[in-house]
Amino acid sequence: MTTLPVQLSRRLEALLTQIYPDRPSAALRDEIIAAFWPEGTQMRTRARAPGQSLWSEKDSVVITYGNSVQDGKHKPLDLLHDFLRRYLKGTINGVHILPFFPFTSDDGFAVTDYRQVNSALGDWEDIERISSEFRLMSDLVLNHVSSLSHWFTDYLQGREPFDRFFVEASPTDDLSTVVRPRTAPLLREVETANGTKHVWCTFSHDQVDVDFHNPEVLLEFLRIMRLHIDHGVQIIRLDAVAFIWKELSTSCVHLPETHAIVRLMRLLCDYALDPVVLITETNVPNAENLSYFGNRNEAHMIYNFSLPPLLLHALLSGSARHLNHWLMRMPPAQHGCAYLNFSASHDGIGVRGAEGLLSGEELGEMIGAVTEFGGLVSMRALPDGSQKPYEMNITFFDACKGTIAGGEDALQFDRFICSQTIVMALEGVPAFYIHSLLGTPNDHEGVAKTEVNRAINRHRWDYPQLRELLEDDTTIHARTLNALKDRIAIRTAHSPFNPNATQFTMQLGDDIFGVWRQSRDRSQSIFAMHNVTDRAVGVPLTSINLIDGEAWWDILTGQRIDAAAPSLHFAPYQCRWISNRP
Repeated sequence: MTTLPVQLSRRLEALLTQIYPDRPSAALRDEIIAAFWPEGTQMRTRARAPGQSLWSEKDSVVITYGNSVQDGKHKPLDLLHDFLRRYLKGTINGVHILPFFPFTSDDGFAVTDYRQVNSALGDWEDIERISSEFRLMSDLVLNHVSSLSHWFTDYLQGREPFDRFFVEASPTDDLSTVVRPRTAPLLREVETANGTKHVWCTFSHDQVDVDFHNPEVLLEFLRIMRLHIDHGVQIIRLDAVAFIWKELSTSCVHLPETHAIVRLMRLLCDYALDPVVLITETNVPNAENLSYFGNRNEAHMIYNFSLPPLLLHALLSGSARHLNHWLMRMPPAQHGCAYLNFSASHDGIGVRGAEGLLSGEELGEMIGAVTEFGGLVSMRALPDGSQKPYEMNITFFDACKGTIAGGEDALQFDRFICSQTIVMALEGVPAFYIHSLLGTPNDHEGVAKTEVNRAINRHRWDYPQLRELLEDDTTIHARTLNALKDRIAIRTAHSPFNPNATQFTMQLGDDIFGVWRQSRDRSQSIFAMHNVTDRAVGVPLTSINLIDGEAWWDILTGQRIDAAAPSLHFAPYQCRWISNRP
């Protein structure tokens, strides 16, 4: 290892003094360096400066489980690799494979061993094969581990160092202000070699919270980060990061030490020889989510959690008023940072990001429509013991079956394609859940089998059947994939869609959601406009700043725009990207 850069040493010690004020910072600094840069690895001599070199308009991500496609014969990761190469290569260049480690519950998020690939999926060679062709994102499930992990079994038996790896509390402690994403009891009683204990379980009793008050926990996760980077991971998703630091009589969410740990991880990544991007997963209200950019020194990217519920509400209500109002107040991502834009993920459509943006009545109307379209609702516990909606469990494709006012209609496909086109147009990097790309319907059979609401959106495709469907251009699955790939390809060809290119929200009324994007060199403008209603709509051309003397095209259709025409016509849910370059 090269000599430790002075700036890295100073910044590490400052962070460690904040996180662990009772520990000698210099000694702990050396342990952290050894964990992240073990013998034989190298670091940069200077931190990678914040900038726009980590992403471009060419970047997009598909989100998938390791076994979203399977055939009962081959390793699922082999089949996933084939799917990515056959259907997405050249269009989507990134893949987030949801936890691919051994696990006991929560479809991978109760990890038993972070150092192994789940043998039911494949092995590290399969992961490396995928990462050699696609930019790979993996999960670092920071907050908890499986109750059957060797960490927790060693804790129960009182073995060092794991006897101090987990958060303990007493049923008599004041836990009334703790923010919860679930309804199960927070504490779980267990018998250990050191007597009866009550361990903290933010998510479920099979997911036991680790204790970051013990620096050995941080060191172990840094070793795991290094292992994943060495196997080709380029983007690390900090799952459930908001909850990792606990203090009694607080909310136990977004505490200062949590942000300091994210800053520490970012600092290490900025000195990593190969670029490593940190992205935080914080399904919380918008202002809280934005805090994870820090001062350009925390996450490189954050999930845009307010977008999915506001986007769906616009399409189901036929009004972009709240979507427009939210976007006008959203700051541009800080220099060296970016948003990850998405409509749906493996967890469904969270509603916490809409808190303070939609009224209770508006949220209730949307939930009512979603349940009418076959969806389900998961709840979270409030401090007073009551419950509140946490997420809508439905595929985004089926969430677009109709409207709040009219119920199901014949415009599902057009409405859905409009939703994904909006995701592509916004400042940031677009991400697409595999079941959105495939137009997958609700999996009610999966819910009945598992008794888990989220299974409705986690269908496992039989790969031979899926290939047969995708080879028939008339199927809804082929139509959806082809339409989205066409638009993603158009997006990648135009620099105004760089994740950090200029964006302004257009004022076109409630029927049309529009943004103006301009390339960083100011040579190209795109007016990205989307009809969120089930009606034909006209937009006066005088409301769009089409520069005189330039030719304009709708780059989605190739149509030349007549700048002298009185208005621009939009069919129901039609999208138009008007540019001064074809």
